[in-house]
Amino acid sequence: MTPVDVVLIGRNEGARLVAALASIRGAARQVVYVDSGSTDDSRAEARRAGATVVALDLGCPFSAARARNAGFAALSEPQFVQFIDGDCALVPGYLGRARAHLEDNPETGLVTGWRSEIRRNASLYNQLADFEWRRPAGEILACGGDMMVRAEAFRAVGGFDPTVIAAEDDEFCTRLRKAGWRLERIPQEMTRHDADMHRFGQWWTRAVRTGHGFAQVGALHREYFTKERRRVLVYGLALPLVIAGGLLWWPLAPLGLAVYAANYLRTVRGLRREGLPRGEALRHGVLLALSKIPNLIGMATYHWRRGRNAQMRIIEYK
Repeated sequence: MTPVDVVLIGRNEGARLVAALASIRGAARQVVYVDSGSTDDSRAEARRAGATVVALDLGCPFSAARARNAGFAALSEPQFVQFIDGDCALVPGYLGRARAHLEDNPETGLVTGWRSEIRRNASLYNQLADFEWRRPAGEILACGGDMMVRAEAFRAVGGFDPTVIAAEDDEFCTRLRKAGWRLERIPQEMTRHDADMHRFGQWWTRAVRTGHGFAQVGALHREYFTKERRRVLVYGLALPLVIAGGLLWWPLAPLGLAVYAANYLRTVRGLRREGLPRGEALRHGVLLALSKIPNLIGMATYHWRRGRNAQMRIIEYK
């Protein structure tokens, strides 16, 4: 049976990290916790749980990609590595099922499962995150940071790109696919996540970070996130300019608003088709329509940083 190791990354996760460590206990051969400058007792808690602790150098910008690379490097002769974020708890039995899938499918370089929110209905923002995680099983283009990776595949593509501060998992998955590896989501519950989003400002910052990822990963792989970038430019930039143009020629404003309304209704219908209750679909549709504006800010932030040759620093929402 192929051994499975776990790399857990986090920063000031508190009780969430304690729960994550508890969920892994006894399920993996090696557990490495990578800490990105925590000021709480995260490192002490990880040591108490028996994990190897890696503290990232404070002199370099933090990123999830950098942390995962450091965790992988700290493992001894890894074969299958499960990456988990520090605000997630592993679902019992998942590691065995993911390992079996990789053992049975040598062409598969990465396996993921379903992530869900621990407190889904604590806020509209948690509900939206929970919906985002629930994607169909089967062959996939990319997934989030909770993933089991074949060490051979990880080494073949050089791991994560530490300069990518958002959607680094999408970027990593894209290079895996280009290298000929198959990526799959199996129909199994994998992790329970605690988004802990209760304020509009948190959601807005997270959407800014998402836009930064659209732009940065899109700059590295032009074929990826093309639809997302196009939507942001249309609904986050072009239509607001059309509406503003109503100050000069009044018919432009209602035209722009009508396009927004049509997009909102189309979004709600799509959410309903995917199984969301009507009330949730109506509320989620508002956030999804509005998200293009903070996405645009994130995209602009990336291009501003790139143009000035500035460091790519993480954008935190909690």
